[in-house]
Amino acid sequence: MSSETQGVRVEVRGIRKAFKGVEVLKGIDLQVDAGEIFVLMGPSGGGKTVLLRQIMGLDMPDGGDVMIDGQDVHREGFRDRVRMGMVFQSGALLNSLTVAENVGLYLSEHRLQSAHVISRIVAEKLELVGLKDAGDKLPGELSGGMRKRAAIARALVMEPQILLYDEPTSELDPLRSVTIGREIRALNQRLGVTSILVTHDRDLACGIANRIAFMHDGKVIFIGTPAALKACTEPVVRSFLTIDFDSSAPVIEPP
Repeated sequence: MSSETQGVRVEVRGIRKAFKGVEVLKGIDLQVDAGEIFVLMGPSGGGKTVLLRQIMGLDMPDGGDVMIDGQDVHREGFRDRVRMGMVFQSGALLNSLTVAENVGLYLSEHRLQSAHVISRIVAEKLELVGLKDAGDKLPGELSGGMRKRAAIARALVMEPQILLYDEPTSELDPLRSVTIGREIRALNQRLGVTSILVTHDRDLACGIANRIAFMHDGKVIFIGTPAALKACTEPVVRSFLTIDFDSSAPVIEPP
């Protein structure tokens, strides 16, 4: 983690959430330290993305609280005090806009800066993710990995204190997944942000996380380091990970 952490602490306290009478989150408690890379993983349907939406403040919980930097995410004015960036699973880039226009869209739509300043900020963020010369391209001209990096650049324009990623390596081959993982870790170390990822990607999670929360059936059944996860004897965890970790897979050295 960066020695100049600007990230924020996240506390999830007894969060419950149901849809159409079906309880999806069943009293989740966890804490994420400032500047940490924290991963939510587990089988589909375990509630990971629903929990991420709670942390973002997009959904109102049925019970419990989410506190970021000591402030309730649903309190009026929260977004003026804590800066958040989101990287969506699909990338969510608009095909009719150039990469640069996509990255600067929030700033330009809300007229938060002059066109000149937005252009400078966009160029900085694209260079930060290795897309210095891609600003004039359309999303359809980019590889899957480049689209993911463009989505990360867009999340960076607001100088976030916390970055949230929903399946950042989905639809990518193993080599490009490793590249994105290294990008996420490098950004976390360079910027000192707090990073929370939802992923099914075992190699990504174990390669970049400081800690991992394993979710199953709306509950957190394990929290610990990647090494502790690999040693976990909980049957659901063992079944998900499989006992034989593939030593031939590309490796991201642990943080």
